[in-house]
Amino acid sequence: MTLSPQFLDELRARTTLSTLIGKTMKLQRAGREWKAPCPLHKEKSASFFVNDEKEFYHCFGCGAHGDAIRWLTDHRGIPFMEAVSELAAAAGMEMPARDPQSQARAERAATLYEVTGRAAAAFVGFLGYQGTPARLYLEHRSIDAHVVNTFSLGFAPDSRTAIRSALGDMGDEKLIEAGMLIRTDDGEPYDRFRNRIMFPIHDSRGRVIAFGGRILGKGEPKYLNSPDTPLFDKGRSLYNIHRAAPAARKSGRLIVVEGYMDVIALFRAGVEEAVAPNGTALTEAQMEIAWRLSDLPILCFDGDQAGRGAAARAAIRALPLLEPGRSLGFAFPPPGMDPDDVLREHGPAGVIGMFAFPLALTEMLWKHELQAKQVVTPEDRAGLLHRLRGHARTIRNAEVRDAYADWMKSRYQHHFEPRRPPPARPMLPYPANKFHAR
Repeated sequence: MTLSPQFLDELRARTTLSTLIGKTMKLQRAGREWKAPCPLHKEKSASFFVNDEKEFYHCFGCGAHGDAIRWLTDHRGIPFMEAVSELAAAAGMEMPARDPQSQARAERAATLYEVTGRAAAAFVGFLGYQGTPARLYLEHRSIDAHVVNTFSLGFAPDSRTAIRSALGDMGDEKLIEAGMLIRTDDGEPYDRFRNRIMFPIHDSRGRVIAFGGRILGKGEPKYLNSPDTPLFDKGRSLYNIHRAAPAARKSGRLIVVEGYMDVIALFRAGVEEAVAPNGTALTEAQMEIAWRLSDLPILCFDGDQAGRGAAARAAIRALPLLEPGRSLGFAFPPPGMDPDDVLREHGPAGVIGMFAFPLALTEMLWKHELQAKQVVTPEDRAGLLHRLRGHARTIRNAEVRDAYADWMKSRYQHHFEPRRPPPARPMLPYPANKFHAR
């Protein structure tokens, strides 16, 4: 849909920006403006100003600037068209008529949201009256009723027809399109998820768009996720984003972990600003979502070799996207542990302590390449420097690219010529006592 400049201007004029922003933060009158400490970066003084007449907000500390639409897309992380629709509804404005194709897609999506929403409710019901093995497993993992209810955990019975029967009035074609059923060669559909603990996946507005299912007992795959559907693109979605986004804006940080149970472990430890990819490696699109919530998301992968390898691949994938003030941090549990293990062994303080001093992206790359191959001969050293420079060259932003090249060269020289003064080792701004279990 194409929106005219006139429509957008009218929408801004009908939206009182201070009222919109004041729903989520306390503003103080300052002459003809409103002011507050900036919610987009940590500060004690009030450098964030809202001007209703000029229809924009501006922070003199971090430079954040925008209108009502930008506030919703950046502060709440919702797509542009959803932000416009929300503001239009609040202002009593009719959205411009969609073209027939757009209208058909919207109606199709509305039906699929109903399918996934009802499926989530059905799985919750199955957990209650058919899910004894699932409830015992959750109790074994110290997941209590509060956590089960918060994350709407459910159970898919070991049946080929449980969901098909529960949602039979929706029709097989809609259930197949929503990823709930699989069609066999003979045309008889059956339930995709069977004998699994179910984790509903939501979009940024809290609507169920897909599911992940962990098998009970032995079997493969251990985790099964919904296929891509008109509602769900696994490479562009993050598990728990609808709960983590407001928590991240409040705490000033975002944690990215490997899986659903890691998110839940952090929640149990009092860390609510955690998300996870949906069974895939962290993608560029998911990084962009994370950067909308924090300039320095912390990636926390398992403490084993596979986890460190995944962290290194994420670091390399992020390099072309880096900009001044925008990077990644890395945190690791002890070797052989994941966040749930840390919670059991060391309690909430142990979990929170993992994020006190994240490893900078530069150090992550340095350690990865230093350990990737032996460095004994001059040729080995030259190969190491060549690989490091190659990583720096992938950075699109010229300022960041030059800074990385300089830092890598200095780090290399200090390592092999220790008489030189060492470069300043990055220490990311997360003091140990800043975050605590709630």
